Amino acid sequence: MDFQQFLGFLIFLGVFTLGFWLMIFLITVVIPYWLWGNFVEHRKLKKEAKRLKA
Repeated sequence: MDFQQFLGFLIFLGVFTLGFWLMIFLITVVIPYWLWGNFVEHRKLKKEAKRLKA
């Protein structure tokens, strides 16, 4: 294996690893944060509609 192939392999490995950790970050941090914010906003809207109705 010459240096060009080795360098290509290292670049591929780096991009693959960055993508892997980005997906882990999105699944464990961003998506739950987004879902929780959506839930809180929905609850506020329901409470506001209930207050205006009564």
